[in-house]
Amino acid sequence: MPVPPPGRRPARPRHPSIDSLAEYLDDSRVTDLFLNGAAGLFVDRGDGPVRAGGWQRTEEEVRDLAVALIGLGGRHIDDATPCVDVRLEGGIRVHAVLPPVSADGTAVSIRVPRLDRPDLDDLEASGMFDDSTRARLDDLVARRENILVTGAAGAGKTTLLASLLSAAPAHERIVTIEDVAELRIDHPHHVRLEARQANLEGAGAVGLARLVREALRMRPDRLVVGECRGEEVRELLSALNTGHDGGAGTLHANGLRDVPARLEALGALAGLDDHAVARQVASAIGCVVHVERRADGARRISGFGRPVVDSSGRLAIEDSA
Repeated sequence: MPVPPPGRRPARPRHPSIDSLAEYLDDSRVTDLFLNGAAGLFVDRGDGPVRAGGWQRTEEEVRDLAVALIGLGGRHIDDATPCVDVRLEGGIRVHAVLPPVSADGTAVSIRVPRLDRPDLDDLEASGMFDDSTRARLDDLVARRENILVTGAAGAGKTTLLASLLSAAPAHERIVTIEDVAELRIDHPHHVRLEARQANLEGAGAVGLARLVREALRMRPDRLVVGECRGEEVRELLSALNTGHDGGAGTLHANGLRDVPARLEALGALAGLDDHAVARQVASAIGCVVHVERRADGARRISGFGRPVVDSSGRLAIEDSA
């Protein structure tokens, strides 16, 4: 996807459903929009969701809007398929859930892509980390350490990962695998793979686990899974344990101490027991970088960790100052 000129949003698709939100989609500060049925629209400009005064729709109108937005992404949402996630032209990501799954009315979440592709210099200038942390990040990239970026939703995991990958040497081939493609990397050799959900007949799905296997046949210098959330963790760990260094991924976790439990849960989905997960992770991942979003909206790297196998054979994360 082409890089938008500085200070401008990527071109958004033209459609009445999008145009009704144009005021917010064209605002360079907006990162997320949340439509909560007839309860209204909430807008996040980097410091948390705030209700948009004057924007009001009925539940029927919000449902129609959800159907139109999902349709723009080439998918269909209805009572039989009430939860759908799509990426629109320009990188806008839309997730919609219909009642009765969404108990209080149609819920639509819209992630608006950043204006730019910040590099490590930009993130350092924004206060995400200091000089010593920057030197450590540069060293991780230069040594081709396998990195797991962790944090809560909206903490800046994807932004940090993209910046780290952008710092990779230009001659390296980066292959990224995502459920919905969001990683925007300023690198000359970036191949993006995106999962595909099943069609109305339940056929044609291509999951992350399969894409990891396909990516291994593409001779990646750096193999990246945008977010580990299921059984694909087994393929990723296996790949990183067979000579694929410089790889990376992200994982939802509230803190470094929560990472082992999250990885054990994902490993269980892939048929791995706790001891197998511990051995695989300790061997595959060289460094865990945790990011957090503070109450004032600032995003910062809060710690580094190293996966180890503890005395009971379980996974643990040692603080790595």
